Amino acid sequence: MLRTIIIDDEENIRILLRGMLRSHCPDVEIAAEAGSVAEAFEAINRHKPDLILLDIRLGDGTGFGLLEKFEKIDFRIIFVTSYEQYALRALKLSAIDYIVKPVSTEELTAAIDKARRLIGAGEEQPLKVLVDNAKSIPNHDKKIVLKTADRFHFVQVSEIIRCESDSSYTKFFLTDNSTILISRTLKEFEEILLDFNFFRPFKSDLINLKHIKAFDKTDGGFIIMTDNSRVPISDRKKEEFFRLMEGL
Repeated sequence: MLRTIIIDDEENIRILLRGMLRSHCPDVEIAAEAGSVAEAFEAINRHKPDLILLDIRLGDGTGFGLLEKFEKIDFRIIFVTSYEQYALRALKLSAIDYIVKPVSTEELTAAIDKARRLIGAGEEQPLKVLVDNAKSIPNHDKKIVLKTADRFHFVQVSEIIRCESDSSYTKFFLTDNSTILISRTLKEFEEILLDFNFFRPFKSDLINLKHIKAFDKTDGGFIIMTDNSRVPISDRKKEEFFRLMEGL
């Protein structure tokens, strides 16, 4: 059984989640419910859950604040939240599962299935990065979690020079001359990184505007990065590119 606590300050959401879990996830045992940070902290310490379903905004604080109260987090987390761009950016950067309200049965069961697999594999979530990203720190200090088959890589966004598409994989080129190959598409990372001065000049490339060294006008135009790589730019992207460069 997957011992679970539902944490949300809206009773109707707790009732909805409880009903969905009982109908579609028979191996989920609902150990407790909580509507505040204080109640959730007590419930987690008492029931030692395998999984929590956690709202971001609670009556007496936030889900992030709740997590900061634990020295060690030995349970999985699925965030259940209203659409908040700031919060979702922190979650995406930290590779944490989340469901956007209104909750659908399909999304909930998929998230539960994923949590079940990861719990079975004994895999931890990179929660320190999540909490760091949720705090009000400058964008250049943000970190992103890059997960490969054998490890989590905690990489500062400012250390990413560029990303390159390789079919359904994405290769990251970093300032220390290392590369990391991730089994996720470039489009997924584009959605995560666009708020951090990244730009997609060509279908196979995503670049950090802070790492541009020069622009070469020959052969249709190339962006030269600080690692001396030459990234092509499509004609339809040039106007947007020059506009962005003027704003830096």
